[in-house]
Amino acid sequence: MKKIYYLKTCDTCRKILKEIDTSDYILQEIKTEPITVKQLDELYALTKSYEVLFSKMAKKYKQMDLKNQILTENDYRQLILDEYTFLKRPVIINENEILIGNTKKRISFSKKN
Repeated sequence: MKKIYYLKTCDTCRKILKEIDTSDYILQEIKTEPITVKQLDELYALTKSYEVLFSKMAKKYKQMDLKNQILTENDYRQLILDEYTFLKRPVIINENEILIGNTKKRISFSKKN
């Protein structure tokens, strides 16, 4: 599967999408088409961590004072399902590889075992 989860209002997502050939990818805009439980669990299968998929840069992270809470993997999972802005983006799936994040500093690679 080749898929990209992105946010169309995110300047960085737009920039990255312009730089790569997306013709072979399914594009999913996460605000208008929220990620499903099944999709999130598929991402987890590639990363083995919901925390890796979670954006601590989201405004709601600060608003909800989540940095002062101890969050479990289940907490990260539920927060991503409840609020699209908590999914770190873009998420690019290229078969069994996954690219998460939007800057070189925060990009994570993971391969399915």
